Amino acid sequence: MMNWDQQQRLELTRRSLFSRSAAGLGVAALSSLDASTGIAASATAAKSAGGLNALPHHEPKAKRAIYLFMSGAPSQIDLWDHKPAMADWFDKDLPESVRKGQRLTTMTSGQSRFPIAPSIYKFSPYGETGTLVSELLPHTAKHVDDIAIVRSMHTEAINHDPAITYICTGDQLPGKASLGSWLSYGLGTENENLPAFLVMTASWTGRKEAQALYNRLWGSGFLPSKYQGVSLRSSGDPVLYLSNPKGVSSSVRRKMLDSLSRLNQMTADAVGDPETRARIAQYEMAFRMQTSVPDLADISDEPQYILDLYGPEVTTPGTFANCCLMARRMAERGVRFTQIFHRGWDQHNNLPKDLPHQCHDVDQPSSALLTDLRQRGMMDDTLVVWGGEFGRTIYCQGKLTADTYGRDHHPKCFSVWLAGGGVQGGVVHGATDEFSYNITQDPVHIRDLNATILHLMGIDSDRFTYAFKGLDQRLTGVEGGRVVSEILV
Repeated sequence: MMNWDQQQRLELTRRSLFSRSAAGLGVAALSSLDASTGIAASATAAKSAGGLNALPHHEPKAKRAIYLFMSGAPSQIDLWDHKPAMADWFDKDLPESVRKGQRLTTMTSGQSRFPIAPSIYKFSPYGETGTLVSELLPHTAKHVDDIAIVRSMHTEAINHDPAITYICTGDQLPGKASLGSWLSYGLGTENENLPAFLVMTASWTGRKEAQALYNRLWGSGFLPSKYQGVSLRSSGDPVLYLSNPKGVSSSVRRKMLDSLSRLNQMTADAVGDPETRARIAQYEMAFRMQTSVPDLADISDEPQYILDLYGPEVTTPGTFANCCLMARRMAERGVRFTQIFHRGWDQHNNLPKDLPHQCHDVDQPSSALLTDLRQRGMMDDTLVVWGGEFGRTIYCQGKLTADTYGRDHHPKCFSVWLAGGGVQGGVVHGATDEFSYNITQDPVHIRDLNATILHLMGIDSDRFTYAFKGLDQRLTGVEGGRVVSEILV
């Protein structure tokens, strides 16, 4: 039987260690690079470092995924879900028979009326399918034959923070593991010199006030800390404290790490805690990242035609264009999951002023990412997802005029698109009523979206669990999620 001192030392896990040490080279997530935790079995891909021996559950269609997250909720009515009949409803009240007493946010629940605001933007048919897309997305619209648009997404969350936490982690309450962390935990990494899960937060040019992004959105929750996402910065060191301090050379740092490794090894031998050995690997990987991350972030080797493809903002660090190019470079280097957050999509008022700026930020880069992946032969095994946390109302928040309007949060229906590994192009899945208020065909919950992403990566979401607090935790929760097979090849 262990004495009290032994028990206390065993309880000093890496999770508690890092919670006490907030700074330091992003080592919490860098430890996802530890190759000592096993080899993931894959029939089609090169063996990955880490991951679970039982995965993948089936042949994966995608080796990696890139999630373009439009934080703040883009208006489906103005972008993807054309409702031409609403032109005749301008400034008329939304019928109660449509709303049916459904919950509203406090921002519009006190309005005396709910005047309908038709979209002022033109929609045109694109591709062989003739899919209607807004004039605000002319570049992305050219890819309609390669993407699957889901118009029937829905969620229960009605405010931003619980909604974005829900779609990113599977629960409205903080504390659960994010999608990227689940993938890192289950599948490991294809590159021992880079994390399996990288995150970027892009700049934006629309509404300046934007919802905050908390690191729990890419956190590991109850999973070991090594599976959380590493956030790349747009200025200074891409990862905090990546560079050596002044006066410390690489050789001196090497000696410091060797000494620290010997001390940690002594602790590991004495206590037997496997987390101590993982900590040794963290510092080693951090040392290697001093070379791999600067090489990743340096786009000077990109030819001019590629830079032109992404648009004039691509050379400005932190822009969405720059992040998309970085995402492609990460995919080339075997990063398992890349997530780009683009804020500013919360158009409660003056939508005609702000929405075009937001679309300008993301339209050409999103299109370029698809083109770039395809011309490099990577589209077939790279999954790309574009969407936000919920949609926007057909009725106006605040004052409605002929040339300006705003829209409130709307969780009952919104649109996302997917492309690449295992996704059937040219598909429009689901439908909404003429007010883009309620789903009329093929509803897709955000749990279904996450289940579909996992499925394409070779994972059965029902069988992919982690024991915590007496439950077999899942990304899709106790309710589970349905794979949206209708949009898959």
